Amino acid sequence: MATRFWQCCPRQSVFRLLSFIACIAMLSLWSVGQVMAGSPSTETENVEPGEETPHLSHDRHLHRYGVPHETIQPSEQRFFTTRSSEIVLPLPSEEDAFTFAVFGDRTGGQPEGVDVLADAVRDVNLIEPDLVMTVGDLVNGYNRTAEWLIQMREFKSIMNRLLCPWFPVAGNHDVYWRPLNDPEMPKFQHQDHYEMHFGPLWYSFQHKQCAFTVIYSDEGDEETGEKSFSKPRLQKISDEQLAFLRQALARGKDCNHQFIFLHHPRWISGNYGDDWKKRVHPLLVEAGNVTAVFAGHIHHMRSDPNDGIEYIALATVGGGQKGVVPEAGYLHQYHLVTVRKEQVAMAAFPVGQAMDVREITSSLQEETIQLARLPVTFKGGIQVSAAMREKPSTSQFSVSFSNPTSRPVEYTVSLESVDNRWQFAPDHTHGVLNAGASCKADFSAVYQAKQFERLSEMVQVTLSQDYLAPATRYSIPEVKKNVPLLFSDEASSQGTVNRALALDGSGDCVSLESIKVPLPQGPFTVECWFKAREFADRVGLLAKTEQSEYGIFASRGQLDASVFLGGAYKNIRPDLKLKVGQWYHVAMVYEGDSLALYVDGKPQGRLPTKPLMKRKANWLPFIVGADPDVRGRPNSFFNGEIDEIRISKGARYNQPFEPKRRLTSDENTVIFLDCDRTVGPFLIDRSPQGHSFRLTGDAHLTDVKESVKQE
Repeated sequence: MATRFWQCCPRQSVFRLLSFIACIAMLSLWSVGQVMAGSPSTETENVEPGEETPHLSHDRHLHRYGVPHETIQPSEQRFFTTRSSEIVLPLPSEEDAFTFAVFGDRTGGQPEGVDVLADAVRDVNLIEPDLVMTVGDLVNGYNRTAEWLIQMREFKSIMNRLLCPWFPVAGNHDVYWRPLNDPEMPKFQHQDHYEMHFGPLWYSFQHKQCAFTVIYSDEGDEETGEKSFSKPRLQKISDEQLAFLRQALARGKDCNHQFIFLHHPRWISGNYGDDWKKRVHPLLVEAGNVTAVFAGHIHHMRSDPNDGIEYIALATVGGGQKGVVPEAGYLHQYHLVTVRKEQVAMAAFPVGQAMDVREITSSLQEETIQLARLPVTFKGGIQVSAAMREKPSTSQFSVSFSNPTSRPVEYTVSLESVDNRWQFAPDHTHGVLNAGASCKADFSAVYQAKQFERLSEMVQVTLSQDYLAPATRYSIPEVKKNVPLLFSDEASSQGTVNRALALDGSGDCVSLESIKVPLPQGPFTVECWFKAREFADRVGLLAKTEQSEYGIFASRGQLDASVFLGGAYKNIRPDLKLKVGQWYHVAMVYEGDSLALYVDGKPQGRLPTKPLMKRKANWLPFIVGADPDVRGRPNSFFNGEIDEIRISKGARYNQPFEPKRRLTSDENTVIFLDCDRTVGPFLIDRSPQGHSFRLTGDAHLTDVKESVKQE
């Protein structure tokens, strides 16, 4: 039985099985040694998978193709420490191992595909494998001699920048001539050119006990010179090349691995016919140590293992790429193959993803951070007027920014809105901004609707940037800002009916993004008018709290004003029972050395603090009519009306005062919502920043009829 098994199985499969058994035995002996040495590893010997990693959400790390690498016990010559420990750290075996790269098709796409090829060369130079193999289609080809020579020189010029040797494979683009009826076309088209400038159509070499064999898959008709990869009769290996392959396999019979490279993945049959299955594959199986066959042409990755041989198709390094499902192999990529005596590891890497460790200096990091936090300024904005109710109006505005770094920056400025009734001219602009330079991009926008409504959306500008370092393009996180709303006199709040924000206590609120409420450290004032219909057990009135920042609560009709200072909340809870149906003015004032609370202008408590303690900041939104949770979602909703919400830099009040019923904005105003007017679904900020904020739930404005609201 053992003899029959040996005869029926490929020698490679048997070697791998024996290797696996040997490794398991070796690991078992190592485990016994660990137990005898009292290693802590014995503590987890019987732990079920996952018990030691309760926070790990997947088991993908358990999926592997090879067996654990051989290790040896440390010796005094190879391991040194001045510390004592019971842990035995096994060392890697000192056997030879090496890595080589494989490039897919360069052609079939735009001429600019050479940029992708150059990026792949740059990536691989960072890795420094022993060698690089290709799988053909090196030039666009399908042309005459003059054009072919230009493309050949360009390809070789880029590939010759590799730090390691590289080896070509001929593909159809490298040898096909066009036009076919050209009287100048040689019988075998560009074959002679290829062998003159790239190398033999088939060849073999050895490296570190491994054999690399290149074969030619576009021989075509030996008599007429006709070539095609869509006719099975033309996709056959010639007797001459088959004889070479037999000799190459025999020369590599004592190698640890043999690798085969060609352009067309003939093993997938179809228009390739069955020549590979009948005449080539059996030879590879018979050799016993053919580990993998690499091809290209189809422009996407594919794996077709058969009889212990890995059949691998690569995607592209600049060739035509549809990118249908990039994660499933439709992308520009290269393979890295790590070779050990008993096994081979393979992984694909997207072109351009290798990071240059030496290039990422502290100054580079600082400059990219500057770009990520780049201020974008506007001149003009979206004009809002009563006329918009009758016909669309066009708004003109510009977006300005600069490049504060020492390197060029490639940028794109684009306008977008989820509301497709907006039209922009232009919708984007792009260019390269040199170090220290500034840019102003002009736009116009028109809203193709009679008026803003509840479902309307505003316009957002997006600034995309790439920092162009000497060897790498670093993508900067996008900077997004809403285009300001500009109100004409007729659209302003002056002279309008006094209104307030009406909230129902069940999902209604207004959420202000943290970046739009830029309250600096130091003294500040938070204030508003409010009238409750009822008070729940927990009620957020104005809040940005979550073990940080500041807020005013009205839970069970009891005010609670707090600021997070020095690692804890400083709270004021006055002995004042709030009444429903009554308007109150509340102001929380942090003066830098104390926290005070005023209700209707009367002091309700003062808490001394250490001078100028830092307030702990967070990224959560400031919410009107609710309290944010740890994810910024609103809860603890207020049921009633809120009006004249204002946050200011500095302490506006330090003694009793008569609160004004309609507040105003000045240079110290951080945010001011007078709640008198909306534009569609947006509540307008009357501070100098001029933001707009979407109403949530059924929040709306309602007229204020109580006499207390008069001047």
